[in-house]
Amino acid sequence: MKPVRLTLVCHALTRSQQIGRFHHPGDAIQADAPLMAAAPAGMRLLCAPELRARQTAAWLGEQVRVEPALADCDMGDWQGVALKHLQRENADGLAWWQVDAQATPHRGESFQALYARVDAWLQAFDEPGDWMAVTHPSVIRAALLAVLGAPLHSHPPIDVLPCARLHLSRTDRWRLRLTTG
Repeated sequence: MKPVRLTLVCHALTRSQQIGRFHHPGDAIQADAPLMAAAPAGMRLLCAPELRARQTAAWLGEQVRVEPALADCDMGDWQGVALKHLQRENADGLAWWQVDAQATPHRGESFQALYARVDAWLQAFDEPGDWMAVTHPSVIRAALLAVLGAPLHSHPPIDVLPCARLHLSRTDRWRLRLTTG
């Protein structure tokens, strides 16, 4: 198998992230979000279908392929709802969701289902070369756990900040790739 180098990039800051609200599919990046440098020459680009991922990917290059498997977790009834509101109005559901990866109190996608989707995509991804994929914090968390083979009992306590990058490489299996600078 030829080597694959894949960098997962978190989309730029949205208003929902800024104010502590669950995402909504139509969320756009903040107008004052810092611009990202264009992707290096020869880098192929993928992005999740949501607006915020497509807007971020547009900074990186013009030729971007939308990849449905990189879509954010479907938060069902909680889309666009403030975390503080859920803490007041649905504390039990929120607590269940935080400790059980299979929980779906929002009637959307569980973290377990998201993890399985991302893991299946990673295992099937065998296009050699250099890739950059703009996606979401939840997808990057799932990819990280899948590559590490970490057990999945609850939502992982991993912060993924706007524009953060996770570098992966693959020949026979996926590996984390730590880089300098």
